[in-house]
Amino acid sequence: MKMSPKDLGQNVLIQGFEGSFHHIVAQKFFGSEVNIIPCYSFYELVQRLQKDESTHSAIMAIENSIAGSILPNYGLLEKSQLNIIGEAYLHIRQNLMALEGQNIEDLEEVHSHPMALHQCRPFFDQYPHIKLVESFDTALSAREISEQKITKRGAIAPQLASELFNLPILERDIHTDKKNYTRFLILKRDSEHFVDPTSNKASIFFEVADEVGSLAKVLTYLSFKKINLTKLQSFPILGKEWQYYIHADLEFSQLDVFNETIDNLVHITSALKVLGIYPIGKKEN
Repeated sequence: MKMSPKDLGQNVLIQGFEGSFHHIVAQKFFGSEVNIIPCYSFYELVQRLQKDESTHSAIMAIENSIAGSILPNYGLLEKSQLNIIGEAYLHIRQNLMALEGQNIEDLEEVHSHPMALHQCRPFFDQYPHIKLVESFDTALSAREISEQKITKRGAIAPQLASELFNLPILERDIHTDKKNYTRFLILKRDSEHFVDPTSNKASIFFEVADEVGSLAKVLTYLSFKKINLTKLQSFPILGKEWQYYIHADLEFSQLDVFNETIDNLVHITSALKVLGIYPIGKKEN
């Protein structure tokens, strides 16, 4: 579901910089006129959203179809006072770009985020003269080339970075796995919480007693209510050796069914927190 900046506020925090995949998601969700506020880390993003009244929302990557879950971000969410209001799936497409007039044979180095380099490394096997250099961010690598007019250097980044920093794309879609997707969460402060009436997905954390069948009771009840469990991830509880809390993503047909389910899960869990109730994100082709 796309929401306008007018509805949810124009100042949106992202991890990374303008032209990054987080920026693309912010535009898809809020519109092209959204005001991006870059953050160096997800920790900074969470802290700023909780404390800075001038920021209204944030975009957080949470899992990738190749690399799996971004586990530290689940911990940040569990400890925060933030609410998930939506999700978005983005097809990750990596492109090689450089200054006008450069070609691949001219390049001596290509800079990008370590994950982007990993995803594209086989492409560069045919160009052994090019050194691959890890950097902090895909889009920042492109911006540095543009601002500093660096010749003989390329960057791997999204198409948006090419457009923002006026860097021609030398080769498109150089990533090896063409079906690479990342799921992003859209966050707001709890104090600004609202539930979209079309919501059909939720994220929760819960704990169960350390006894036989305690987790099975929860899963059996979810099945009984015909709720689809799309994510189940356990995390250790600090200060409690060998005890865990569990993150679950749930899909349901009616909001009333979910609310009834939560009312009953309270009685078979030792702790439970609803992180957010939101519409299922559309998966791109």
